[in-house]
Amino acid sequence: MSTKLNPYLGFRDNARQAMEFYQTVFGGDLTVSTFRDFHASEDPAELDKVMHSALETPTGFNLMASDTPNSMDYKPGNNYSVSLSGEDETELRGYWDKLADGGAVTLPLEKAPWGDSFGMCVDKFGVAWMINIAGTPPAQ
Repeated sequence: MSTKLNPYLGFRDNARQAMEFYQTVFGGDLTVSTFRDFHASEDPAELDKVMHSALETPTGFNLMASDTPNSMDYKPGNNYSVSLSGEDETELRGYWDKLADGGAVTLPLEKAPWGDSFGMCVDKFGVAWMINIAGTPPAQ
């Protein structure tokens, strides 16, 4: 098995909803384990929170997430983005439309100076996404 890069997102009480949303965007198989499933918390308020979830898609995407326990600090930040790039414009624009719906577009998905189409958005769960669709580089 080769090494994989798996973005791992942290949430506070809505990891299940976020991962179910990402499954509607990307398709694939979603597994969700709660703190109850693994007897990983004695706090009754945490038993149904997501201890670990993983989404594996037919296109090879792997996205993981969990709810941050109440005892741990949780500070959503702007120091990360999840980037999707490729050549299939229809597929990537479809992801863009779903991710931007209910979120905020920070840079419209349009032709970029380097010849690709590029855009940035923050989805309704506060996760920043970058989409890059390969194009033709400008003539030098």
